[in-house]
Amino acid sequence: MKRLGTLLAASAALILATAGGASAQMDKVKACFIYVGPVGDFGWSYQHDQGRQQLEEQLGDKVETAFLESVPEGADAERAIERFARSGCNIIFTTSFGYMDATNAVAGRFPDVKFEHATGYKREHDNVSTYNSKFYEGRYVQGVIAGQMTESNTIGYIASFPIPEVVRGINSFFLGAKSVNPDVKVNVVWANTWFDPGKEADAAKALVDQGADIITQHTDSTAPMQVASERGIKAFGQASDMINFGPETQLTAIVDDWGPYYVERVKALLEGNYEQSDTWHGFAEGNVKMAPYTNMPDDVKADAEEAEQKIAGDELEPFSGPLSKQDGSEFLAEGERADDGTLLGMNFYVEGMEGDLPQ
Repeated sequence: MKRLGTLLAASAALILATAGGASAQMDKVKACFIYVGPVGDFGWSYQHDQGRQQLEEQLGDKVETAFLESVPEGADAERAIERFARSGCNIIFTTSFGYMDATNAVAGRFPDVKFEHATGYKREHDNVSTYNSKFYEGRYVQGVIAGQMTESNTIGYIASFPIPEVVRGINSFFLGAKSVNPDVKVNVVWANTWFDPGKEADAAKALVDQGADIITQHTDSTAPMQVASERGIKAFGQASDMINFGPETQLTAIVDDWGPYYVERVKALLEGNYEQSDTWHGFAEGNVKMAPYTNMPDDVKADAEEAEQKIAGDELEPFSGPLSKQDGSEFLAEGERADDGTLLGMNFYVEGMEGDLPQ
């Protein structure tokens, strides 16, 4: 699916120039985008489209954009990508993990087109680049807030699919909560979807029935926020600021800011210095941001701001030792930090998490 799978390449933390080489200068670029959900989901696809609009605003008549929304992963995605490649797109951003194989397949047939795949790891051709963001940093901050705000010591987490990005986010959230509340537990419900308001609402209701008084989500609709509002509990937005859907409910949200990356890559194509790359950025680079901290006491807000600043300044890494896996085996020794490869391939719960991770 759209988020990261097992890392098969080296560290993705740095932008790595490869044999693809620089491109020739261009007077105008046609940049095309493919989304897995509707642009009105107010989550993942919405934020990618905000980035597309930022690209238009900043580059003006130097860029033309086009997009396709609600494109299913699989054969439909490959047809959509090829359609764009044949229509004169110079660069195509495919914004779902499940587009990975389709992106590489089409790239092999259109060597003069640049392809950028979000959250993937395969770069089978010189004209394929990958990019992602360290959302887990924001999850840790959310955990710091939730651990202090919960009264039941039970927090609900709506997960999409058991792939490394989602698992990494759950673990980071739990570690953040545990850092301020040793008695907290995180209950996970797997919705097995990225965007399905009905399923997401059902998952939120199930978690509330289990005693959760705070809900977070790794799915893209506003349904969990709306359920939380109806039940009188708190919640976190996903991918964008969802405060309008829960003015008295939202504590904060992780905000995916794709615009700067899209501007950077298209400018490189215009200027003739575009190269194949693999990018993974977070708070420090501005790719991951937090929505305003609301509906919480000042001391909790201060702790959240401090955690955010320390992570951005590399003073705090959520995955630092000593830390064990759920089965009790050592994950990180005292003073050790998880490297990017380990984080990008995370397929286990950390110690203290309850429940089984689906395989």
